[in-house]
Amino acid sequence: MSQQQTVNVADLDIAQLSEVRKQLEDELNHLTNSFAQLKQAQAKFKACLENVKEVKPENKNKAILVPLTNSLYLPGKLSDPEHVIVDVGTGYYVQKTRPQAMKHYADKVEYIRTNVDTLEETIQKKRENMNYLTSILQQKIQAETQGGPSAART
Repeated sequence: MSQQQTVNVADLDIAQLSEVRKQLEDELNHLTNSFAQLKQAQAKFKACLENVKEVKPENKNKAILVPLTNSLYLPGKLSDPEHVIVDVGTGYYVQKTRPQAMKHYADKVEYIRTNVDTLEETIQKKRENMNYLTSILQQKIQAETQGGPSAART
């Protein structure tokens, strides 16, 4: 098992700092993309929750549009307003009662919210690290341009 070493970034030269900065930028981009995907998933589950709330007993036998895909809908009638079909992931669907479906989607929204919150904290810490690293890099570059390569090492 390898041990991690702690290195003070102020001790690194400009090339090493640039490499660390690139790695941090890559991590930040990945985390930001993951954050956006989680927010999209959360919005999707919130929409599902709202849709289940619209399936009410008073709407029985009313005409509806049934989604087959995101852009293809077929006309239909709501024959059983007490049960809905829930996509539970990886192509599996389960029949649930309306309260069960609402709980399922509410739980999904809450689970994603906790992940989004954790990810947001991580992104903030990475940004702080990036800002610190950038300031150190700028100081070293400025010192090198003012006093030559030997001044940047101090």
